[in-house]
Parts: sequence; C-alpha cells; structure tokens
Amino acid sequence: MSDRELFELMERYRQRQVTSAERQELEERLATDPLFAQRVQDFELLTSSLQAYGKQQELRQKLNSLHQEWRQENPASAPAPVRRRTPMQLFMRRYAATMGVAATVAIITVFSALLGMEMWRSATKQQAARYVELRREVDALKRKQNALLQDATATPKASAVNPGQFTGTGFALTSDGYFVTSYHVIEGADSLMIEHKNGQKYKVEEIYSDQIRDLALLRVADTTFDGFGKLPYSFKSKESDLGERVFTLGYPREDVVFGEGTLSSRSGVYGDTASYQISIPLNPGNSGGPLLDDRGNMIGVISGKMLGVDGAAFAVKSAYLLSLLEQLPSHRLPQPVNLPKVNNLAGTSRPQQLKKLQDFVYMVKVYN
Repeated sequence: MSDRELFELMERYRQRQVTSAERQELEERLATDPLFAQRVQDFELLTSSLQAYGKQQELRQKLNSLHQEWRQENPASAPAPVRRRTPMQLFMRRYAATMGVAATVAIITVFSALLGMEMWRSATKQQAARYVELRREVDALKRKQNALLQDATATPKASAVNPGQFTGTGFALTSDGYFVTSYHVIEGADSLMIEHKNGQKYKVEEIYSDQIRDLALLRVADTTFDGFGKLPYSFKSKESDLGERVFTLGYPREDVVFGEGTLSSRSGVYGDTASYQISIPLNPGNSGGPLLDDRGNMIGVISGKMLGVDGAAFAVKSAYLLSLLEQLPSHRLPQPVNLPKVNNLAGTSRPQQLKKLQDFVYMVKVYN
C-alpha cells in the first residue's frame, strides 16, 4: 500500500466512512503487522501536527484582530519605533488570560511539529544508532581486555590457531540450519562460527542483516552439519503482556548463563514499538540470545542494555522478526524458512525447560 493510499484509508477511517469489512481488515492488520502499525502511527502523528498548526494559525489571526482593536482604542499608546516591546507589555497586561492560552497552544504546537513524522523518525534513528554505537564500544573494550589477559598468561607457540573473538549469543531459528543473533555481534566479521558448550562448532554465513533493529539472519554452511534437531519452542506472533515473567539463556562468558525477570515495558529505547524492555540483568555477551515467556514461547531476541541504567535491557519482538522473514524476497534465502510450529516447553518446570533449550543456544565467534 502506497503512502497516498494509506493516508486516504486512514482519513476515511477517522471520519467513519469505511465499510465494516474494511474496518475489520484494517484493525486485524494493525494488531498483527508491526511495520504497518508503525506507518499508521506516523500518519496519526503527522495529522495531529497539521491540525495543531491549523489551530495555531487560527488563534494567531484572532490575536492580531484583538491587537488591532486595542490599537484603535488606544491611539496615543502606539509603539515607538525604537522600543517595540513596551506596547506589547501593555497589550499583555490587558489580555493576559488570552495570551496565556496562546502561549500554551504555541508551545504544544512547536513540540508537536518537532515530533512530526520525518523529524521524529530521524531523531529516533540517530538516538538508536548512538545507543548501538555505545554498546559496540563496550563490547570492543571487553574483547581487548580479554585479549590482554590472554596475552599476559599465554605461553608463546611457534604456530597458533586463531580461536576467534567471542562476541555474543545466538539461537536456532529452524532445525535445518537458519540461525538468529544481533547485528552488532557480527558486524565487521570476515568469517563466523557458532560454538556450543559441548564442543560442537559450525561455520556460518550471513544471509540478511537489519542494522536499524539490530538483527542478523545466519545459516550454517558447514559440511559436517546434519541439523539442529527438532526445536522445542515456537515463535509468538502476538505481543506479550506487561508484567509477564520472562527468561533468557546466553553466553555473557564462555559458559551458558540463565537470567530471569519480567517484561517491564512493551516498547524499547525512545518508544521503539518493535522492542520490549525487560528487567533482567544482562552483560554484552547476552546480545543475540533468546527471550522466552513463562510457557516457553519465543517472544524476542536480546539486543542489549541501556548504558548507565541498571536493570534496563531490551529485546526485539518476535512479531517483528516474523514480519521481517515474511517480507524477505525468496532470492535472498538459499532455502525456505520452515519455523517450528509446536512448543514442547509449555507445562514443564524451569529446569526442564532449560535442559531442552540449551541445546539450541550457541556462542557466536567472530574471525577478522
């Protein structure tokens, strides 16, 4: 749907001129398509900004008319050419209440304009990019620190195998080799490998990256790979509720670590509707790991934490990931993406869930 068609549809919807079938189709799509919902939200923001601007212009004309009446009633108090502020001060004394309303409307209009569709989206992207950049700096510092410690304790060898830089976590998307992690985990890599704590190692290749939402789709490209096995979880297409118990499994160090908390917000950094905020203490190595609800449904991909804020971490919603996979052109995928349909984690205890889940969560290593 083009922007023009979307604007016409939403305008008819606002004026209650759509048919019942169109209304039902629109509301169902808003509930299931995060990208379409974001476009509609942008349209609503633009429309409200334009309406506020129109009200401001109307009020300005009214104030100008009042000012002209005042000038006619007080000809001797006309403003001097040099000091233009004095008559305005007299005017404000007489019309203080009206000017108070005008100032309030003007302030609201200015902020609405600043939060207009294009400027708002541009500012969000800049803030998100800065957030990702700060997180990458922390990851880089951690890798350098680990490298220095290894250099200080390692015994020199004539020829050493490059162990790769451990950067984050990822998990199986399909049983036949598709894999998900965060984009900032693999950014700048010459080659990639995933490694399990039991010693399994597979070479992987990048298939697609979404830098704005910090997602990367990988695929195992190793001749020894014969499949991950049947995945015990399924991906949730609807949004989760505020306050739900959630948990994650990842590699903040070279051993799997469990974390548990609650879903504290249904939006991410700077109101990003494609992400959740969660109250789980995380470290840089958790990036790219899975986020699951209490029943073992996959609801998101861990993207990182806000620097300087304890207990505030974020995850890209599984609904956005599913929407992204649906929109990928077939020529970008070596083979179809067959997502798991059955959740075998529901109804089991947390230790049992973790035993089944940990076989499908891997360390991600980067080789430069």
